Amino acid sequence: MQQRMNMFEVAPEGYKAVLGLEQYVRANVDHTLLELVKLRASMLNNCAFCVDMHSTDALKAGEDVRRLFAVSAWRESPFFSAEEQAALALTDEVTELGEHGVTDEVWAAAQDAFSDRELADLILAISTINVWNRIGVSTHLQPPAL
Repeated sequence: MQQRMNMFEVAPEGYKAVLGLEQYVRANVDHTLLELVKLRASMLNNCAFCVDMHSTDALKAGEDVRRLFAVSAWRESPFFSAEEQAALALTDEVTELGEHGVTDEVWAAAQDAFSDRELADLILAISTINVWNRIGVSTHLQPPAL
């Protein structure tokens, strides 16, 4: 599969705007939690570039490889804290809004795990990775060769 376009070259102002949001969430969301959220959304969106990047980044930051593999089956895994589970559930529902949106159950669990500000920043983080995934998938952005 060949990359269709380089968004930074074609629409640099738009790309920089998304990058600004990325910089905000990096500064305001716990790094470990952010990488789990990015990896989960990227898996749901089938973004090979982002799955590669965020799993690699998480490993470099010291994340356990078993936890990274378990992100794909997080509901059945014992490796995630209640806070991480709430964030992953929210990631699933924000990423796949479908007909139900974010359920009251998932919202309540997220509210129990995070302050209002943390929850707002988490929603911004989930939304941002979804923008990156949509850019990557639509333009056929590819991870570096092995």
